[in-house]
Amino acid sequence: MSGTPTSVSVREEICIEATPKTCGVVIFGGSGDLAHRKLLPSLFSLQKRGLLPESTYICGCLSYGDDQTTDEEYQNKVRHDLSEKFTDASGEEIETFVGRLSYSPGAFDETRTYTGLAEKLKTLDSKFGLDGQYVFYLAVPPTIFPAIISKMAETGLTKSNNHPGNPRVVIEKPFGHSPESARKLSRMVRAVLDEEQIYRIDHYLGKETVQNILMLRFANSIFEPLWNNAHIDHVQITTAEAIGVEHRAGYYDGAGCLRDMFQNHMLQMLALTAMEPPAAFEADLYRDEKVKLLRAIRPFPSNPEELAKLVVRGQYGDSPGVDGYRGETGVGEDSNTETFVAMKLMVDNWRWAGVPFYLRSGKRLRRRVSEIVITFKRLPHSIFPPVTPEMLSPNVLVLNVQPEEGISLGIEAKRPGPKTCMGTLTMHFDYRRVFGVEPPEAYERLLLDCMLGDQSLFVRTDGLTAAWDLLAPVLNVWGDSREAPEKYPAGSWGPECADRLLWADSRYWREP
Repeated sequence: MSGTPTSVSVREEICIEATPKTCGVVIFGGSGDLAHRKLLPSLFSLQKRGLLPESTYICGCLSYGDDQTTDEEYQNKVRHDLSEKFTDASGEEIETFVGRLSYSPGAFDETRTYTGLAEKLKTLDSKFGLDGQYVFYLAVPPTIFPAIISKMAETGLTKSNNHPGNPRVVIEKPFGHSPESARKLSRMVRAVLDEEQIYRIDHYLGKETVQNILMLRFANSIFEPLWNNAHIDHVQITTAEAIGVEHRAGYYDGAGCLRDMFQNHMLQMLALTAMEPPAAFEADLYRDEKVKLLRAIRPFPSNPEELAKLVVRGQYGDSPGVDGYRGETGVGEDSNTETFVAMKLMVDNWRWAGVPFYLRSGKRLRRRVSEIVITFKRLPHSIFPPVTPEMLSPNVLVLNVQPEEGISLGIEAKRPGPKTCMGTLTMHFDYRRVFGVEPPEAYERLLLDCMLGDQSLFVRTDGLTAAWDLLAPVLNVWGDSREAPEKYPAGSWGPECADRLLWADSRYWREP
């Protein structure tokens, strides 16, 4: 039995949202794709929700070449984009937002860009009545982070101006390319910024369903007592994309799936699923528990044969109407970059000893989906003869992260008919259907938290280091190997080696 319940009632509602203090939001790469697709629309949504104080302004800046963009040109571009994206927004709402916008032109590697920005911010502070509280968002390729942060420090943009934790600097992933480069970049950043000023963003952590993992576990007495090795058989985390590398081939071919997805998104979702409860949901207490969890994961072996039993990789090939990875524009004909990774992890602590965590992520898979699947242990005994325990399906809890945010739980229940007639009933909760609204864009949550000075959903230096250190043996073995990743057809669920990873444990991947 399966289906969607006809109604779900929300019996109580506790909604608490803080409004940040006024500040200047500066977007390096303000004319780029990320700014126009995600950041500016998210800031506009915050304004629509009454969470962007009237005195807050937004300044775009920074280009690669000869950038002569004016305030008016920038405002016209954003006005057009918002009018197309937010068809329900009034002209007054859009004009109010556009009135917050300005632009400071310049190239990222020129000192005059930053001195010009400093002067622009002084003018804007005076116009909007602010006193030097800033959020600097680095919406630029990671290769130029060091140059930008160094220039900011050189021209005084990173000075605190007597405001604790000011300015706040948001850094997009990837943060480093290896454990060594990540440490080097961290040392450079920490030389000019305190930890409380650094906001390493992972947009997955801003998704409603990812945040709901904590609510589900720690706000409900029925789940946390079962959240351990006495009741859970195994956990699967899947993040699948139906698209290929698209316009990111230049970056992706030098990174691959392991660096692009596992060092951040996948391990962060694992940490949320398996961490111990913090004493309170405060940034450092919460992040302490995530770091403890990452450090409790059993290290990968450096022996290639032993590693292959725990981590596998693939690369999508041709299928009807779709070019394989090596046929993508910007990818070498002999590229061995992996577009799919699956791994088995063990967490060596009292709660999770003996419970395998299976993680997989890849491109050109059958459909776009991101989910966490908790499979509980089978019944040890059946009291319903002739039904044996093996004939009964285990209870399965699925946390759907995207694109259909929600939660489902499979339970065994009686069907109408014979005395012994049962099947699996799936109870499903869908965010859009129940609340009648689209879940907020993840960047809304993260930008708001940054303006509030709440670092809970941002990655701390020790958490970043723990993730890189865990994956170091895999990177080293694959870096020394000439063996090509196993091919899989575009539009499939990945290479057969991923299935064999679970078959070895007499398990199989759940097909979303």
